[in-house]
Amino acid sequence: MQDGVKKTLLPSGLRVITEAIPTTRSAALGIWVGIGSRDETPALHGASHFLEHLLFKGTHKRTALDISSQIEAVGGETNAFTTKEYTCYYARVLDADLPLAVDVLVDAVADSILDPADVETERGVILEEIAMHEDEPGDEVHDVFAEAIYGDHPLGRLISGTPDSISPMTRDQINRFYRRRYTAPEIVVAAAGNLDHATLVRLVRKALAGTPLDTGPAAPAQPRVGDKRVRVRAARNVVLHRDTEQAHIVLGGPGVGRHDERRFALGVLNNVLGGGMSSRLFQEIREKRGLAYSVYSYSGQYADSGLIGVYAGCAPAKSREVLDLIRAELDRVAADGITPEELIRGKGMAKGSYVLGLEDTGSRMSRLAKSELLHGDLMGVDELLTRVDAVTLDEVGAVATDLLAQPMSLAVVGPFDEDELPA
Repeated sequence: MQDGVKKTLLPSGLRVITEAIPTTRSAALGIWVGIGSRDETPALHGASHFLEHLLFKGTHKRTALDISSQIEAVGGETNAFTTKEYTCYYARVLDADLPLAVDVLVDAVADSILDPADVETERGVILEEIAMHEDEPGDEVHDVFAEAIYGDHPLGRLISGTPDSISPMTRDQINRFYRRRYTAPEIVVAAAGNLDHATLVRLVRKALAGTPLDTGPAAPAQPRVGDKRVRVRAARNVVLHRDTEQAHIVLGGPGVGRHDERRFALGVLNNVLGGGMSSRLFQEIREKRGLAYSVYSYSGQYADSGLIGVYAGCAPAKSREVLDLIRAELDRVAADGITPEELIRGKGMAKGSYVLGLEDTGSRMSRLAKSELLHGDLMGVDELLTRVDAVTLDEVGAVATDLLAQPMSLAVVGPFDEDELPA
């Protein structure tokens, strides 16, 4: 372990990992569960996100108001989020209030009662959240793109579920999912800030005592390796009609998984292609031609798969020109790679964004948990910077050829008929 980082494995298989940062006066605590939307059956589509809402609604010891008011009374904050492969419940408090945060957060995650009345209340909230998401076409287009790549595989489905899956879901279905999936071996408790590791472990043990997570000996779950048979769909065009002022476009295809050694070269490539104001796409489409306000490239990695895409939001009448420019730039990079100067800049961006992203306790806590949950170990900052520095022009060129020369899928949300492409 690195300096200041300590880890304890409880007999139940639950892991506690901390980073002591004595110079701060705050602490961030997270309970990370290695279960996300890709673990749901079609009948339970959206259950992970539904559960994320419900765990703050009350336990055998606390009401929903108790959970929120006890943390807010000391100036802290709690929240949660669900992804396709894990769910996180977190709190940020003053260092002196970390014992309270542990007690409240562990209680909520380990011993929620899922009252039927709360299930109905949150069902309405989630349906409104889904509707609100549909009013944000710049976000919705990324979901359309994921579905174009993965189809009906769980990686292609909405994390939130749909009205058709959320409306009939019962309290018993959610509770069974909760108790079957939220087990101690799947959980990592991570904390960073002005704290003592041994003290935190004692607090976690005390908070877990007598809860459904206070279980017998078990080995911790291994990092997800995923389904080696994940298949992507053939390249296709998907147009979703919305009466919007802008056309929202994503062009891209399959990428690499998070265990793929090419991920470092892909990170550099992404920075050069569309990762900032100096990137090729930003300069060509926005700075030189003024065709779009927002244009960028991105990649997403899962245990066994990934995707890479380019987003642009532009006037519908300009969408064809924007698409042509994006395709031309992708073709150039696929054929010719990047320049030595771009390699240096892309590496600098990767290293700077990573290090600057570790300036607060919350990001430090997230780094600990993700490393343990997703990779099984913690790559040190120096090691990561060394890996980025080691990326060569040939490696970037190879990953560019592999990913950018393949047939691309196109997702469009805007004022077009569903059977027409932007013209």
